Amino acid sequence: MLKEILLQAWDALRRNPTRSFLTMLGIVWGIAAVTLLLSYGSGFREVMVRTFQNFSKSAMVLFPGQTSENAGGERAGKRIRFELADLEAAKAESPLIRMICAETIKRVPVTYQDRVQTVPVRGVCPEFGEIRSEVALDGRWISKDDFGERRRVIFLGDWVRGKLFAGRPPIGETVTVQGVRFTVIGVMDKKMQFGNYYGPDDRSAFIPYSTAGDLWNTRYVSDAVIQPIAPMFEDKATDQFRAAIAKRQGFNPTDKRAITGFGTSNLRPIIDGLTIGLQVLLVFIGFLTLTIGGIGLMNILLVSVNERTREIGLRRALGAKRTHIALQFLAEALVLTIGGGIFGVLLSYAVVWTLPPLPMLGALFEDKSGKGDLVLAIRPVTLAISFTVLMVVGIASGLIPAIRASRMDPSDALRTE
Repeated sequence: MLKEILLQAWDALRRNPTRSFLTMLGIVWGIAAVTLLLSYGSGFREVMVRTFQNFSKSAMVLFPGQTSENAGGERAGKRIRFELADLEAAKAESPLIRMICAETIKRVPVTYQDRVQTVPVRGVCPEFGEIRSEVALDGRWISKDDFGERRRVIFLGDWVRGKLFAGRPPIGETVTVQGVRFTVIGVMDKKMQFGNYYGPDDRSAFIPYSTAGDLWNTRYVSDAVIQPIAPMFEDKATDQFRAAIAKRQGFNPTDKRAITGFGTSNLRPIIDGLTIGLQVLLVFIGFLTLTIGGIGLMNILLVSVNERTREIGLRRALGAKRTHIALQFLAEALVLTIGGGIFGVLLSYAVVWTLPPLPMLGALFEDKSGKGDLVLAIRPVTLAISFTVLMVVGIASGLIPAIRASRMDPSDALRTE
């Protein structure tokens, strides 16, 4: 029976090919809009996630603050300071912390020949590169030997390299930091990153923490960078770190102001808020666009019901049930909808194939490599969502004409001129 209903629906649509084609065009445009908007939203999310992950895949940066609660006979307002021994103890007492790194920083001039740039020079440990995703475009990152032997080596951010060396190869060259000569061992790959606690990483220079002691007082650590054993344990690892430091320095471990910080767990809600909200908005806009095509489809089917009133009455008189009549018109709606959907998806693929990458963050980060461009791609989940929306619109558009046709009285329908 289903086969007969579909054949009858196809024959009915072939009687008015021009009208059927124009009606299908509205569906084609609607499903193409839905698919492309979903692809844009998905691509936007990928770019934003990739940009935020340039900070780290999982890390917390913790700063010493001041106590806000009385504890152990100490009044509130006590200044907290980190020393290397504190961080070593915290690592030993915190099973959820995989790695911990001390960081010291000072904004000082870095000189190469006659060029000078005042930038944050950051003394870090070798593990910092892995924790904070510092990838070398050329050369290498700071090694354990550099750290252990207090070597005067420096790793430059991409922006710093450009300002000091322009187009010259920097590896092996010597720069001066506060009158001390350092050998350039590596240059950071272009890192698109929203400003963090010391500004973008590619506007900084990195040296071993042990060597930084030759330039300024490093007894007290500027901040501690920790990586938990898994991203889900970021908050608990932070609590363990705070408890370990509180035990050594005599403050309440629940005092959030004694140690402050942020990390990837704070960035994820920002990403979700930006991207999921945009995706929902784009789906809604696409749904409205497709609904316009659905309304056109419903109007055409209502006209078809009026034109075929005698046919409907004759079929009812010959024994056709109301269900059969309703299914025929619903089938016509679905044939137009599915046909338009297939052509709409093909149109989407054609647009994606011909459209070049869309610039997004390149200008913001002065990047011409294309890493910040949005590349449209139609994924299976996008097609699944698009066809789900398509079927909802198609069924809704065909339901009213189908119900109206099925409720016609056979005698009244046969008397219609």
